[in-house]
Amino acid sequence: MASSCAQLCLRCRSLLSSKTSTLTWQQSTQIRHCTAVSRVPNKILNGSSFISGNHTTTRARQIWKQQTCYYSDFSTKHLETEAKEYKHTEELLRTDVVPYKSPLLPIRDAAPVTENQMSLDLDAAAEFSALEEISNEEAVALSVPTALPPASTSLRDYVDKSETLTKLVQLGVNLWKLEQRPNVGSMLLRLNFNTDVAPRLLFLKGIGVEDSRLGYIISHNPFILIENLENLQARVNYLKSKKFSSETVVSMVSRAPYLLNFSVKRLDNRLGFYQQQLNLSASSTRNIIARLPRLLCSSLEPVKENLKVCEIEFGFKENEIQHIVIAVPKVLTANKKKLIQIFDFLHNTMKVPHHLIVKFPQVLNTRYLRVKERHLFLQYLGKDQYDPTQPNYISLDRLVSLPDETFCTELALATMEDFCLFQKTL
Repeated sequence: MASSCAQLCLRCRSLLSSKTSTLTWQQSTQIRHCTAVSRVPNKILNGSSFISGNHTTTRARQIWKQQTCYYSDFSTKHLETEAKEYKHTEELLRTDVVPYKSPLLPIRDAAPVTENQMSLDLDAAAEFSALEEISNEEAVALSVPTALPPASTSLRDYVDKSETLTKLVQLGVNLWKLEQRPNVGSMLLRLNFNTDVAPRLLFLKGIGVEDSRLGYIISHNPFILIENLENLQARVNYLKSKKFSSETVVSMVSRAPYLLNFSVKRLDNRLGFYQQQLNLSASSTRNIIARLPRLLCSSLEPVKENLKVCEIEFGFKENEIQHIVIAVPKVLTANKKKLIQIFDFLHNTMKVPHHLIVKFPQVLNTRYLRVKERHLFLQYLGKDQYDPTQPNYISLDRLVSLPDETFCTELALATMEDFCLFQKTL
């Protein structure tokens, strides 16, 4: 009996020593893993490069210390538990009762940590200083996310980063014109193409505007992109209610981009002004507006001044002014100084009477230098005859409308070289 107890005691001691050595090997292996992992290169959380792995960061060292303390505490507790179990085993040996205990009992509280798992933990927990040194190769490999420039004097710096500007360029919008206007560039950058721009473009296409004119309209009037769609539709409906055809409305909008930016009340006031000021019928008023739609958009002050000039300085009668305006609506918006200059040359130098100017009002819309050069050339040749009752009469219409070669061969009866040489003498 004594010999069997002695053998059993020796067997238990060997099992305990092997178990303790196994646990110690596992702990040392885990600590080596932690030490190796703590020294691997760590990634920058918000970049694509790596910090040099020759030195351990402050945060990584803290994690390594925590892991080391954790396994040290666990080893101490396990050894204390083994000592208690050893004493308990000796007590059981005295009573000849030996409980079965597997020598390969797994350690559940301290599972081995792989290098990949520890690297992920360090990547998520590490926070690096902005003064951390990196190598030149790593600095070159840094990739910074693109962002809109905080300030710029040109919209071209934003085209590649703004969907709205990219689509506007594809439509043919001249951004260089828009960036010269105050606050227009910042307005375009704040617009969303799908919610702000696309609905306005679809509206313009819906009323019949061609794709080729969309770029022209936005280039001259970018503020149409922030107009309320209901207001735009109301203004189109108003023009149609005044018996402007759909084709005429589309033509007016395409040639006068600011037309739809004015309220219905203002459009109605403008139409009433021209009808009353010129004493025209509704059809004649529509005819003038359809041919020069910017009359509804431009200021009325130049129009009022030109009407006074035609009446007071030029001496035209009311019916003559009506005829001139109906034939050449641009007279209403022409530069007053140029208008006075060309009328003075026609009436005082060329001796053209009022009724001939009224009969050919397009001469008032001609370049002053063109009329002057041709008249002086005809005068040099002795052919400056503008009276229809006299022989060799030259019509004012042909004088200003024919090209230079036709003017020389049909009216002046001279060569183009002679006319060019004469122009050099002026």
